[in-house]
Amino acid sequence: MSRWIAVAIGLMLCPLNAGADDVVPTQLVVVVGAGGAEPYQTEFWEWARLWRTRVESSDVKLHLIGESPSPSDREQLKSVIAEAGGTEASPLWIVLIGHGTFSQNVAKFNLRGPDVSATELAEWIKPLDRPLVIVNCASASGPFINALSAPGRVIVTATQSGSEQNYARFGRYFVEAIGSLDADLDHDEEISVQEAFLKANATLKLSYETEARIRTEHALIDDNGDGLGTPFKAFRRDGALTVAQTDRELDGRRAAKMALIPAAKQARLKPDEVRSRDETEHEIATLRLQKQSMDETAYFEQLEALLVRLAKIYQAAEDRGKKSSSNSTASP
Repeated sequence: MSRWIAVAIGLMLCPLNAGADDVVPTQLVVVVGAGGAEPYQTEFWEWARLWRTRVESSDVKLHLIGESPSPSDREQLKSVIAEAGGTEASPLWIVLIGHGTFSQNVAKFNLRGPDVSATELAEWIKPLDRPLVIVNCASASGPFINALSAPGRVIVTATQSGSEQNYARFGRYFVEAIGSLDADLDHDEEISVQEAFLKANATLKLSYETEARIRTEHALIDDNGDGLGTPFKAFRRDGALTVAQTDRELDGRRAAKMALIPAAKQARLKPDEVRSRDETEHEIATLRLQKQSMDETAYFEQLEALLVRLAKIYQAAEDRGKKSSSNSTASP
């Protein structure tokens, strides 16, 4: 094994600690839509409360939409997204809680006042050049994947199509999973989007079976930019996909790395390092898909070059962490 390959693997397995001031906080935008009947409104605000609880002791910046009467919720959402523009490497999470509709081939999320369509939301987020997670917990939310999917984004919807228009309970189980170590499949003490998706779906499936009800919602996750999405049934319990390897990147790789609140022991990379790491790991995943059709020597040469690049990213963070610890120890 090449020295650099060994170094890369070793550094990826070791927890790194750089200064907390190197990390740009994640932004979380929670939108509570029009609930209609009182039981739904109460339920949706309970989900919003759980999101607030999840981040109240963290560095995550929370923006809650659905409380103030003016300006309209639609304008507030549009404004918050515009203000979140630029090229920040820190993730932006947008969570939509409420009901959805699908009519004349147009999917919408119901807000107090004017609603927002999937197409409109796609236009609003187009200028964003940063990691983006959108979780649409509404009924009839499936078409949002088709509209919002793009490289660098993780999109989760409570339903697989616009025709699943009954009240969706997926959103409750998703936010519960975000805060539960029972969802931590890889035991790294943080809950990724993929882990929350799997745990929420397992709980959802059990709830319908326990109540002997026909399941009216089938959630999807998309993180490879193809706009298709992958259902829960395509994953094994450990998070791996059961579908055969193809020449396209599979859903789940990016979502498995996106956590609302990273574990304290995990690597504290600077925003530009996070971006470089993600791009490099994407190239490695793509290269591995091409292995069977490549010359073996060429494959390992390209793999080593990518692992060298990855190792240098982690080495820089490790060196910075050691320097920070040394300075702290030396201070009176």
